[in-house]
Amino acid sequence: MSAADQILRNGDDRAPSPAEGLDFGSYYYAYDCGEPYERSERWLGFFDEIAARIVSDLAPGPVLDAGCALGMLVEALRKLGVEAYGVDISEYAIEQADPSIRDHVWQASLTDPLPRRYDLVTCIEVVEHVPGPDAERVIDNLCAASDRILFSSSPFDYG
Repeated sequence: MSAADQILRNGDDRAPSPAEGLDFGSYYYAYDCGEPYERSERWLGFFDEIAARIVSDLAPGPVLDAGCALGMLVEALRKLGVEAYGVDISEYAIEQADPSIRDHVWQASLTDPLPRRYDLVTCIEVVEHVPGPDAERVIDNLCAASDRILFSSSPFDYG
């Protein structure tokens, strides 16, 4: 069953109102990512390819995926032997992480300092969701956590 079907079945079929702000809960992952963002062949394969490229091109030590969502990149990197961790603001997303990585992902805001340094920090399609005044703080925190950052952001989305 897709995330969208599950949400409708559970009766949570409304988008958050503007007054509520952007909510990275079940609705967001089912409807606001182009196609449902869930543990599917499409997304798992996508992150397997990204992880393989990170390992072959960057040969990282410990990695933090900042804004890891469901933790699929963390999972793919760990399958390749990389000491990988993830952090996301969404409690919902962290709860959806595969049990094999639950001890390696946690819920927190990237506006708060990160707990340690990493060889590599990845941040893929995250910062565009952060309100402007907080985005610089997020980038400062990422840079404080590593000398190597793999960063991708859409210029026209949310923030």
